[in-house]
Amino acid sequence: MSEHDEPTSGTAQDPAPQEQPQPEHGEQVSTGAAPGANVETAVVPDAAIPELVIISGMSGAGRSTAAKCLEDLGWFVVDNLPPALIPTMVELGARSQGNVARIAVVVDVRGRRFFDNLRESLADLESKHVTRRIVFLESSDEALVRRFESVRRPHPLQGDGRIVDGIAAERELLRELRGDADLVIDTSSLNVHELRAKMDAQFAGEEEPELRATVMSFGFKYGLPVDADLVVDMRFLPNPHWVPELRPFTGLNEEVSNYVFSQPGAKEFLDRYTELLQLIAAGYRREGKRYVTIAVGCTGGKHRSVATSEKLAARLAAQGVETVVVHRDMGRE
Repeated sequence: MSEHDEPTSGTAQDPAPQEQPQPEHGEQVSTGAAPGANVETAVVPDAAIPELVIISGMSGAGRSTAAKCLEDLGWFVVDNLPPALIPTMVELGARSQGNVARIAVVVDVRGRRFFDNLRESLADLESKHVTRRIVFLESSDEALVRRFESVRRPHPLQGDGRIVDGIAAERELLRELRGDADLVIDTSSLNVHELRAKMDAQFAGEEEPELRATVMSFGFKYGLPVDADLVVDMRFLPNPHWVPELRPFTGLNEEVSNYVFSQPGAKEFLDRYTELLQLIAAGYRREGKRYVTIAVGCTGGKHRSVATSEKLAARLAAQGVETVVVHRDMGRE
């Protein structure tokens, strides 16, 4: 795959059609405060508090592309803002009389000396009842190395070591933030248009649903999806691959779906797992988590996982959950 373009947010540069996320380097936003300064913020008026999205993740995974997408959707985007200044930015947005209703902030290791302040800033936002979401851009080590080598840039944290050393250091630095993320997007195999489509699917709607679900079929032989919140293993059912007349088809075909759900335990599993998801979804809503990725796997990601994903997505949609279905490995054979 080719590489995403990673322009700094706010530029007019448009990514090439088949490019993937490249490493980003850019200047820090001028804030008017000395680096590391202790910034006092006033109480934000509740009625005017803007919506806040924090974009972070691995260098080269597509942060700037994600930020540019939000900018195109009308968000006020600030690239590489020191975390200590995020509450100040929210306060300024609240004082804009509605002119800045949605703010996206890119936080990354270019501001690593400020990164320790992020958790304190998040706690400050929570005390002010600011609705914030964290979008984390993820990618495999192999994809990141390829992107850095293609643009002949060092990783921001590699120092005198190798690119992989910088990637490992960054993963460790971001581990806790990734765990707190509301939405994790794996860009390892995405081009720029596919990444933008994922961002559009999550943020383009005028009304925010309570919960959005991505149901993803996959093949275990190709590896687990790294952005999965929940994983379902359908290999307890007979494999249609071994039925000659079904082998050429996929789980999208009625013949395959009927075969899968005629097996003992298939319908019972779907019923009970749907009930379990209702319980999980209620907990996610209480905790303010708006996105969930449910990965449904079988051996090759062609028959059982595809048929189950379609049925499960239909059940979720009927319950009022906005649902997107992705068949990651279908057609890969």
